[in-house]
Amino acid sequence: MILAEKITYLRKQKEWSQEELADQMEISRQSVSKWESGASIPELDKIIRMSMIFGVSTDFLLKDEYDIDVISKNGQEGELKEAELPEISAEGDRDLRKARSLSLEEANTYLETVRKTSYPIATGVLISILSPISLLLMGGWSEYGPVAVTENMATGLGVVILLLMVAGAVVLFLIYGMKLERYEYLEEEEIQLQYGVGGIVEKQKEAYTRRYQIKMVLGVVLCILSVLPLMFAAGLDAPEICLIYCTCVLLAIVSLGVFLVVQAGCIWESFQKLLQEGEYSAEKKKERRKYSPLAGAYWCLVVAIYLCVSFYYNSWGDTWLIWPVAALLFVALLGIYRAVTRSRGRK
Repeated sequence: MILAEKITYLRKQKEWSQEELADQMEISRQSVSKWESGASIPELDKIIRMSMIFGVSTDFLLKDEYDIDVISKNGQEGELKEAELPEISAEGDRDLRKARSLSLEEANTYLETVRKTSYPIATGVLISILSPISLLLMGGWSEYGPVAVTENMATGLGVVILLLMVAGAVVLFLIYGMKLERYEYLEEEEIQLQYGVGGIVEKQKEAYTRRYQIKMVLGVVLCILSVLPLMFAAGLDAPEICLIYCTCVLLAIVSLGVFLVVQAGCIWESFQKLLQEGEYSAEKKKERRKYSPLAGAYWCLVVAIYLCVSFYYNSWGDTWLIWPVAALLFVALLGIYRAVTRSRGRK
């Protein structure tokens, strides 16, 4: 239970309104409201005063691992339940001292920045996926109608529209990506959230969980179902132009599904980065720092192989397969590296 919940609970146990508690604390009602909503955290002198007013210890108020089991009507501290905490080694203690400290204001600013940038970034991905539609349509119209254009004109116009859309997507990535550059340290460095911040971030994550799940499921389902129009048209032996239209519909549906996945994923990752969970846990960060130089060398080698093979065979339409193969190989090598590292750690 976080401090905001404890203040609300204890105030209601006293049967006080926010204004009555504010009078006891000699502060404004808005301050109490912000404390209970998690928008701000009371200063230490206010926490000491609250402990006296409510008749509880400051440890009870300050430590999230303390929960309320029994608190009598007169507001006295009852039985407290403390979660088992892991032992911190000397090395872990040194890491904690080296960790970068984040305040509530910094955490909220980061989360708000991610929320604002998630939609433009997801839109950039959507535009990138939609960009080939112009080339497909112009090519189909030049051959099958209904627009009377030559093949060269159709190809040229389609490529121009495609490049304009890709350029627009890149602009979105650059503009809104730069706004997140100042927070890149969250992916690599050890961080330590100041008192109460972790509980507030966790609460916001829980509130967003339902929306995240809905967007992810809907996005994945759209990507899976996107192929249905094309399969249906192919099954009916539809004309070639109809298959082109269905392919465009496929790309449109996929782009919408990916938009939902990317937008929701950006926000979800922001919570994970602050709470150091999943791929952004302290252990994974240390691991990433160890293999990142090798990863950089690996992808440079892949680029060199791709260019050499493409120029040598002059088959740019086929050599793109190097990239998915390289990605799968990278995941396999990373899995082997992690397995070896864990087995050494156990020894």
